[in-house]
Amino acid sequence: MADSNRIYTAALVVIGDEILSGRTHDKNIAQVAAWLGVQGIRLAEVRVVPDVKEAIVEAVNALRVRNDYLFTTGGIGPTHDDITVDAVAAALGVPVIVHPEARTILEEYYQTRGGLNEARLRMARVPEGADLIPNRYTGAPGIRYDNLFLMAGVPQITAGMLDALTGTLVGGAPVLTETIGCWVAESEVADLLRQTEKAHAGVQIGSYPFWREGRNGANFVIRSTDAEQLAACSRALSQGLAALDRPAVAGGI
Repeated sequence: MADSNRIYTAALVVIGDEILSGRTHDKNIAQVAAWLGVQGIRLAEVRVVPDVKEAIVEAVNALRVRNDYLFTTGGIGPTHDDITVDAVAAALGVPVIVHPEARTILEEYYQTRGGLNEARLRMARVPEGADLIPNRYTGAPGIRYDNLFLMAGVPQITAGMLDALTGTLVGGAPVLTETIGCWVAESEVADLLRQTEKAHAGVQIGSYPFWREGRNGANFVIRSTDAEQLAACSRALSQGLAALDRPAVAGGI
């Protein structure tokens, strides 16, 4: 049962040399973060690691013990450099096996696509004791082991796996947000932001500056699990900006 007063957290390990080299632009961080927010879970930290077993093991062991959930994206495909399953199994101290249900799923999927060869069978390998996450796009399932979730690196496939997990994780109250924009330099309102946040328990204010139309501006994102606290903080910040002759723009700029 969820404890609505507790903050549930998750970490994400993004795996792949192509991300670190810049050849591929990661899109999973944003969609995982957004999905987790709806589940009442906060994405607390993200680590990007190469296709190196030792790096994956270190990241998994470090992040899974200080968060309620750990997600990984990438490295569960059919090629030689898809080593996430092996690395996670090593981190967990369990062997790698061919999951019978995963094998059946892949046999059926590839029946009219050239059959199940050795490379494709790699996608049925899981750490012993793991369950499967359905994949409605390519058949190859994701993997769930306790509070650890191994998902594909392709954003569309990741989205499908997240959809399959919707409602299955224990979380707290969803985080609500409200955005206020203002044509002002961050340094001019740093004290106001700090004092406003301090005066409203359970509320966080994030400041995101920009340079546009030849002048400084910033959007302030207010976050809380309590709608009344969120509204009160938003009103206080808007009033504080107005007192500085810096009108607030509801919804951001």
